[in-house]
Amino acid sequence: MKNIWVIANWKSNKTIAEALDWISKVGPQIPKADNLKVVVCPAFNALSEVKKAIEVGGFPLMLGAQDLSPFGLGAYTGEEPAELLSSFVDLAILGHSERRKNFGETDEIIAKKVEQTLANKIIPLVCVQGEETPVPEGCKLVAYEPIFAIGSGNSDTPENVNRMANLFKQRIDSDLKIIYGGSVNSGNVKSFITQEAISGVLVGNASLDAQEFIKICRTV
Repeated sequence: MKNIWVIANWKSNKTIAEALDWISKVGPQIPKADNLKVVVCPAFNALSEVKKAIEVGGFPLMLGAQDLSPFGLGAYTGEEPAELLSSFVDLAILGHSERRKNFGETDEIIAKKVEQTLANKIIPLVCVQGEETPVPEGCKLVAYEPIFAIGSGNSDTPENVNRMANLFKQRIDSDLKIIYGGSVNSGNVKSFITQEAISGVLVGNASLDAQEFIKICRTV
């Protein structure tokens, strides 16, 4: 059976108290299966407390960061370097379209961030918006997120996502794992993960609701 990734991207939402409440509800309900990889990506300020809650509860959850610095340690005010994050997180979301749009991130910056993750044993999840989006060397996990589907409630079709996944595998590496992001919910998740070339989902708005996220994980 292929590994299936279910990754919750909370974006700029949830206080520490709200994050811990979510973990207390979701953690015990996550199905335990060797091929199911469930990751939660809270805001930076909640990483430490969420990690403690996961460890104390013994929950089958991985912890991720929503971004990290393209630089190492040093005089980079406001940045979160991979070397410091590596003691908390297993994975980092890189190149999300919102960061490209709102913060002017380029393909070159994203490639530097991938280098930082790999050097610090963090899994890079690189978001791509179309067939032409480059995948940095060393990246083995990619999230296809067409811009029209993000937060719109209008997802892409499973068949088209599967086609795009195969295109990336053919162009980059047949072992590349492709997940889908863009208006994923408990009602449509099965249609995506049953496609042969799709290895999971990146969940935005629907991941904020604990019960909805539980439904997604159980469906997967």
